[in-house]
Amino acid sequence: MSGVEPAHPGQTVSGVEPAHPGQTVSGAEPAHPGQTVSTTSGRERELMLTGIGGQGVQLAAQVIAQGATADGKEVLVFGSYGGMMRGGSTDSTVVIGDQPIEAPPVLSSTWSAILMHHQYWMPLRDRIRDRGLVLVNTSVFEDELDADRYQVVEVPATDVAADRGNPLLAAMVMAGVYARRSGLVSLPGLLEGMRRSLPPYRRQLIEANEGALGAGWELAA
Repeated sequence: MSGVEPAHPGQTVSGVEPAHPGQTVSGAEPAHPGQTVSTTSGRERELMLTGIGGQGVQLAAQVIAQGATADGKEVLVFGSYGGMMRGGSTDSTVVIGDQPIEAPPVLSSTWSAILMHHQYWMPLRDRIRDRGLVLVNTSVFEDELDADRYQVVEVPATDVAADRGNPLLAAMVMAGVYARRSGLVSLPGLLEGMRRSLPPYRRQLIEANEGALGAGWELAA
């Protein structure tokens, strides 16, 4: 399991079950009634996130997923972890749509990806579809990406988070960028998703996480 726990497994948050592996998350009241964020022509959009334990990959997936439910979307989340608390592989899949999700929890391909670190990203490389949206954490990512094949968005997420006083918030910076660039989650929805995702013993981190998400949103402008 990674160094950042997913949203307190087994506990219901604001009427939405947290992301048990392979579970569809739906039925939430929008955080801001009357406002929705539309996926393209009702299509499902897939996101795969990868990094190393301790970077907050699972929490970022939770925040994006819960943010989408706050916007009235249907969401499926599936996470996997390596055996080490920090430094091992950590991956997560999020599928967002306007209708009940039909995609299986383990995807053969994806519309988009968030690459927090280069160490374990290679298995994902060929699963990103041509012209897929790829956000890369350039602060630490050392491999090269095919800019002709992918729509690459370079984000110095760890540096931005460090400038805000906590490099561990890099995944929140990246989530903010992704939400705006993909158009899948509104900023109010994203902030509500973060509040739903943080466990009670981390409520003191709400303000810092709000700042990191907002910083990412502004970076994507």
